[in-house]
Amino acid sequence: MTEQGAGPEDQPLPDGGWSEEIETLRDACVIPPVDSALVQKAGVLTASGDYCGKAALWRKYRPITVQPDPPSEVSATLPGRWLWGGVLWVHFGHFLVESSSRLWALPHLDQPVDGILFIPKRPAVGDETRGFQREFINLFAPGLPIRVAAEPTRVEELVVPGQGFGLGHITRGTRKFRNAVHSRFARDVKPEGPEKIYISRSKLGLSKGGLLGEEQMEELLQAEGYEIFHPQDHSLTEQLARYKAARQVIAADGSALHLFAMVGRPDQKVAMILRRQSGANNLLAMNVAHFCKCNPLVIGALRAEWVPVNKPKSSRNSFGEIDHSVIGRALATHGFISADAQWPVLSDDQRQEILAEKGLGGSDRFVESPEFKQQRIREMRRARRARRAAKTANA
Repeated sequence: MTEQGAGPEDQPLPDGGWSEEIETLRDACVIPPVDSALVQKAGVLTASGDYCGKAALWRKYRPITVQPDPPSEVSATLPGRWLWGGVLWVHFGHFLVESSSRLWALPHLDQPVDGILFIPKRPAVGDETRGFQREFINLFAPGLPIRVAAEPTRVEELVVPGQGFGLGHITRGTRKFRNAVHSRFARDVKPEGPEKIYISRSKLGLSKGGLLGEEQMEELLQAEGYEIFHPQDHSLTEQLARYKAARQVIAADGSALHLFAMVGRPDQKVAMILRRQSGANNLLAMNVAHFCKCNPLVIGALRAEWVPVNKPKSSRNSFGEIDHSVIGRALATHGFISADAQWPVLSDDQRQEILAEKGLGGSDRFVESPEFKQQRIREMRRARRARRAAKTANA
């Protein structure tokens, strides 16, 4: 019986198997997706037309690229020797975690490659690349070109590494992937910036999800000596310089922590403030823990969660409404802020003002999560019963 993860018919695992293997194909056919969907027919066929399972992108327990149909004709050709990069995501977080997953092979090649070859996640994007994608690859492999196959392409020689990183068990990264990141990525970026930073999401807007009450928390953190850092306003190089310089890092959970994890160190203290109820948070904490060799402080302090009315469940578009007093106590207990700090709970008037500013109170786009609403009602009933019991006892 094949050990789970040992072959590409099973999910990639961080302890080895196909996730740390390299296969080289001559005259391979690279086929991009035709439809925009989560699971897509796309990938690599060998010269004889067989499917190369090692080139598939897995997410958790299933591949999200599956065997494509053989093209009727292949007019595009790519001479030279190329490293298979897999799916090129425009979404920053998925790009960091899933589009980087083959780069571990670069220090293990017996011959150099002419560049890295991707396929687009969204067919409409075509062969376009974004600045942050090019900058990231250059920080990993300076000067190495990247190319995107937007149509079926015959490649003279294609080097296909296994998936060494991603979402699922593989979020820990294989040993070879972590070693490649630590030895190659951003090694020439010098630390620059303050010792305390808060990585914020407050400028991202409604379409990206966020923390309700984040601006008020930022004022409290500034009083404790933290710089409020908005990563989207800076190049990747500037972000990495800040992350290397900081000794205490607090962040709203999100994609920025995936980038931090690539340069984080055991001597840094990291706290992650949850903005939603989601399994993605566990994977993010796992990513930081295994790459940085430090256990981040994970703070769950949601008073409520606001979700899209047409999809009323926790997602990356949700808004977490935070309890500042809970966050303050956790940060003080673990040495991130003054031991005697007491952060106030927002009053109902302040809370309603924030909801109105964000366009959520009475909004036809977002509603309070049914789970949190029911939880609050249960707590109100328990408090009412407790008051009645106290009155009866004192009568």
